Amino acid sequence: MDKTSCIRQQADIKQILRCKERVSELQGSFDYLSNGLELAGNSVRFKILFLLYEEKRLCVCDLSDILGMTISAVSQHLRKLKDKNLIITEREAQTIYYSMTKEYDIFFKPFFKIIYDNKILETI
Repeated sequence: MDKTSCIRQQADIKQILRCKERVSELQGSFDYLSNGLELAGNSVRFKILFLLYEEKRLCVCDLSDILGMTISAVSQHLRKLKDKNLIITEREAQTIYYSMTKEYDIFFKPFFKIIYDNKILETI
């Protein structure tokens, strides 16, 4: 039996082991989702993801104009999102367009629905 550190007299060892196994089985999903949430925790990157979700694809200069930021600053955020596979690129001539991956498009949909519905303000 696996070592446990719970000192309660009535510790449910079966429950502990079942939960431990379940968390282990889902480790890949936890990593995938926390990766997305970690990067989206930055307001600028969350806005970029929102814009890519709505528009499906934008170039760095579009995002720069929309967000009122320098191309260099936007590029740094895009690099982080791309490095962690939240977004993909597509080149057309000299222009590189950015889009969300299908997986993260689905993942962020409920968050963006909250924004669309403006429900976040109701909870504050």
